[in-house]
Amino acid sequence: VGRAASLMIEEVRRQFREYQLLSEHPLRKPDFARCVEISTKASLIEMIIPGVLAILAPLFIGFLLGAQALGGLLVGALTSGFMLAVFMANAGGAWDNAKKFIEADRMGADKGKGSQEHEAAVVGDTIGDPFKDTSGPALNILIKLMTMMSLVFAADFPKEAFDPEKWWVSVVVAVCFLGVAFSITAWMRKTGFGSINYDRN
Repeated sequence: VGRAASLMIEEVRRQFREYQLLSEHPLRKPDFARCVEISTKASLIEMIIPGVLAILAPLFIGFLLGAQALGGLLVGALTSGFMLAVFMANAGGAWDNAKKFIEADRMGADKGKGSQEHEAAVVGDTIGDPFKDTSGPALNILIKLMTMMSLVFAADFPKEAFDPEKWWVSVVVAVCFLGVAFSITAWMRKTGFGSINYDRN
């Protein structure tokens, strides 16, 4: 999110500078499509590593430690993911409702919009919205994805840990994940993905 926001800020600064949007006669209208494109591209790039990890983690555990260990991984992911998702949904909803409560002057007219209480509620809602709208529901997809990968390869997983015929598959899986992770990270650093040039006016 931080890198995507940095790209968005840089694009907004560029449009203000090149299109003279703050002047009385701007050169053109703001390019909203470019901002949507930045957000979409950044979200897809940022999801590569977590997505690959969710797909390959069951394979790594299943081929290295066996079916029973994989069952433990899935139970742990289910229980912890469910509790975290419920927490995010409730906390995000509470932050969002707190802001609406203050904006409706339910705490008093002197503590409505423009007050310090409202500013604090806006900050809380900035966290609450992604909690209840994105991060919480995404955990449901994570749990389903790990379970589906486990079911697809269930017949191939060994029953015992460190099976001499199949343990090497986990090494291949680990190398694939590390290759993807290092490649994406190196590309981000090489291209300056998400960095802002503060030297520009």
